[in-house]
This record gives sequence, structure tokens and C-alpha cells, in this order.
Amino acid sequence: MDEWDDIAGKRVLVVDDDADARDLVRRVLEDCAVHVSTASSAADGMAQLHAAAFDALVSDIGMPGEDGHTLLRRVRAMADNANAQVPALALTAYARAEDRAKVIAAGFQKHLPKPVDPARVVSLVASLVRERSAG
Repeated sequence: MDEWDDIAGKRVLVVDDDADARDLVRRVLEDCAVHVSTASSAADGMAQLHAAAFDALVSDIGMPGEDGHTLLRRVRAMADNANAQVPALALTAYARAEDRAKVIAAGFQKHLPKPVDPARVVSLVASLVRERSAG
């Protein structure tokens, strides 16, 4: 799979309150030699984004407390932080066209409806990493 070459060795943060979904995405990316960090909440995700640099962010949208939209708006507003422009993939059960428009408006580059297709996760994360490298 060519995508593997694009993401091997990259650092990706996965934020999802659902442990099974978070672990699935983590395992899929780790199988591609990605260095994966995980967070079970937006607050934990923000703490990690302040502490380390990432090549991509994969975040659930529907989380209790702070949702994925709010998380990404906070990320984009981080001053003097390399992660302020980290490319981001939204994972969500909300799959309508208006839901996609909402995640793009919040600052995500990609939208992937749940249930998660592992090959699609790899493809979209690789796309984010390629776009960041090219841009």
C-alpha cells in the first residue's frame, strides 16, 4: 500500500471518547508504522497538542463536554504553536452533506463517517500528510 510509505514514522494524535473506536484507529495506523498518541477527551487532546508536535490529528466530533468542532477551533487559535495548522480528519457518525460542511468550516480538512473503514483512515491520513508536505 503506497499510503504506508507516506505515513510511516509520522506522529498522529487520535482523539475519541469511545475506547473501541480510538483503539481501532490506533491499531490501523500503528500497523502502518505511525507513531500514535491517543486522547479520550478534547481536554486531554489539547494537553498533548501543547506538549508535542504532530503531523496529523484524527478527532471524533460527538464527544461529551467539548466536541470535536470546539477542539479544532481551539487548536487553530493556538498562538506560536506548530500544531495550530496541523491537518485534521473528523471522524463522525454525522454523515450528511451539511455535517461535512460543518466540520470543514470548523477547520478540518477531511471528513470520514463512522463506522470507520480502516483502509479509508489510512488513505485520508496519508492524504493529509502529503498535502502538508507539499504545502
